[in-house]
Amino acid sequence: MKLVSIGKTLTLAALSTALLAAGAARAQDVVRLGNLKFAHYGAVAYIKEIAPKCGIKVEEHIFAKGLDVMQAIIAGELDVGTTASEAAISGRAGGAPIFIVAGFAKGGARLVGRADLKLKSIKDLKGKRVGVTRGGIQEVLLLAELQQNGLTVSDQPGKDVQLVFLAYADLNQALLGKNIDAMMQSEPQSSQAINKGFGNEIVKPYDTPIGEPVRTMVMTEKFYKDKRPVAEKFMRCFVEATKTFIDNKAIAEKYVRETVFKGQLTKDDFDDAIGNSPYSYDISPEHIQTTTDVMVKTGVGKMSKPPVAKDWVKTDLLDAAKKSLNVK
Repeated sequence: MKLVSIGKTLTLAALSTALLAAGAARAQDVVRLGNLKFAHYGAVAYIKEIAPKCGIKVEEHIFAKGLDVMQAIIAGELDVGTTASEAAISGRAGGAPIFIVAGFAKGGARLVGRADLKLKSIKDLKGKRVGVTRGGIQEVLLLAELQQNGLTVSDQPGKDVQLVFLAYADLNQALLGKNIDAMMQSEPQSSQAINKGFGNEIVKPYDTPIGEPVRTMVMTEKFYKDKRPVAEKFMRCFVEATKTFIDNKAIAEKYVRETVFKGQLTKDDFDDAIGNSPYSYDISPEHIQTTTDVMVKTGVGKMSKPPVAKDWVKTDLLDAAKKSLNVK
């Protein structure tokens, strides 16, 4: 009888443990994250790997471009999204209920010409076809560069420079196939074009008023306000993931090359890409306001009411997370 009693006790204990574990799993806070597949978005992707020790579960959803992330946020499918600043600005102008809460990378753009053309400056683009992704920060930077160099532009023939709008994934192939003469491209694709020998760097486009564009992390207003404890955990996780990638390049390289790009990125591609788009934490209302002003001037986004940066750039969660982790 005692053996039966012990057996029952063990069974009940096992059942109790299982129920507690199931309860803990249910209680774990889930954060729905929208991200893009670029080298400099790697630290954000890494958040999901360390999320359990941060007390959260992160469900990452990959999108082709930042504007798609904005659409998913408007549809209520995401809590947090990563994108270049112009998509966040356009999204906010279009009614997306978001706050910018951090900046996770800087730079990440390069004007690359066909290697056989030996283009050396912005002015050399006169009479050329230049590929760019519509609505991306690369388009903003390209138009700003063309404007300050006195070149006219259109996606139709007849101006100094003809734009050819293509997805990020198609720009390199178009340059290789000589369907375009140059491209304003993101990383690591611009580094890959150069390292494979069919492209050469004309310029890193950081001499416009924007300077080095900062990639933005946005949160929905609902997540920021109504799920504050979860938002705080997520932000600490972001800072920890980013610090890991900044402090330990080997971890960053291995994760981006093997996990994000499945071995399709060489060491040189990674080094060059991150050299032109380093991981970071910070963002300022001033930077977002300048970017907004340049977007208005170049006509990108066609905003009827451009958002005022100080109203929706909120860095209090980031500041608290950095302080708690002793990050400067």
